[in-house]
Amino acid sequence: VAAFVTPDSALDVEALKRGNSTYFPDRVVPMLPFELSADACSLKEGKDRQCMAVEIIFDRSGTKRSHKFLRAVMRSAGALSYEEAQQAIDGKPTDRAASLLDSVLKPLWSAYAALSRARNERGPLELDLPERKVEIAKDGTVAGIRTKERLDAHRLIEELMIQANVCAAEELEKQKIGLLYRVHDAPSDAKIAALSEFLKTLDVKWPLGERTQTRRFNSLLADFQEGDNAQAVSEIVLRTQSQAIYSAENIGHFGLNLTHYAHFTSPIRRYADLVVHRGLISAFNLGKDGTSERESVRLKEIGEHISGTERRAMAAERAAKDRYIAAYLEGEVGAVFDAKINGVTNFGLFLTLDETGADGLVPIRTL
Repeated sequence: VAAFVTPDSALDVEALKRGNSTYFPDRVVPMLPFELSADACSLKEGKDRQCMAVEIIFDRSGTKRSHKFLRAVMRSAGALSYEEAQQAIDGKPTDRAASLLDSVLKPLWSAYAALSRARNERGPLELDLPERKVEIAKDGTVAGIRTKERLDAHRLIEELMIQANVCAAEELEKQKIGLLYRVHDAPSDAKIAALSEFLKTLDVKWPLGERTQTRRFNSLLADFQEGDNAQAVSEIVLRTQSQAIYSAENIGHFGLNLTHYAHFTSPIRRYADLVVHRGLISAFNLGKDGTSERESVRLKEIGEHISGTERRAMAAERAAKDRYIAAYLEGEVGAVFDAKINGVTNFGLFLTLDETGADGLVPIRTL
């Protein structure tokens, strides 16, 4: 991507303005033009694609031994979906996946097993909230709303991306090249106090004097995993967390329990990753399209800007999804749904419907 989107070019100016791609139920507003984001810089099965790659060596315990960044040409062996890869590992491969099972998928899952051991030792925050997908029919109406299943295939790719991101942050810091870290501060005292007050309603004590750790949150989540309050506890733990941002100053990533972290894996859809790619090109003299002097002195400003565009995109995505869900439920007046109360005020009850995740208010005058 850095080869196409060079510093201060027209493409670069517009990419920075957008900051990231935005994903709505019916369309994507990409950071980069379609010709790049969906073609020249997008993986296609059996097609050569130029890339920035990182080769990482782990031992059987999941401990990293070495890494190496390079410009490379890669060819996707198969454009498998997460579901297709998972089915193959579970013993039900499609014809396409069957040809890749022994050579690609099984070794990949073995690597993931090693990384999982190291991840469990590290103890990142294990929040696993349901993600709902709005399915749009050809005529633009909502065909349905389903909860996306969380598969080991998702976790595998997530963990591999995390490891690549860690390597990028470590390498640029080692080479003394300025970069944008992805940082996540520990929860504030005020948020921890609010969590403690909530947990009293469930007869759970949260000592306020203890140092806040991800393992403490994970223990709380595990205690309620099977009960009726599992989602409520997950939601309050999520609300207790600080918001992750991009910063030229490193304070670590609390949620992932990592000291060095920088986004590297998605330069098509995040400007932060493009900045990191340019830094790596400069660090290893891999071309003339690395970090410009003007960019390197503006990292703080760029970090603040793209943290804002990320929040803007998230708000837009949430609002669009809420509108689609409301439109879907418009035809369900009079229907009965299971729901959970997630807030009580002097003017009514706030509810979340189990099936769709729709939020609503029951005014007190109707009770």
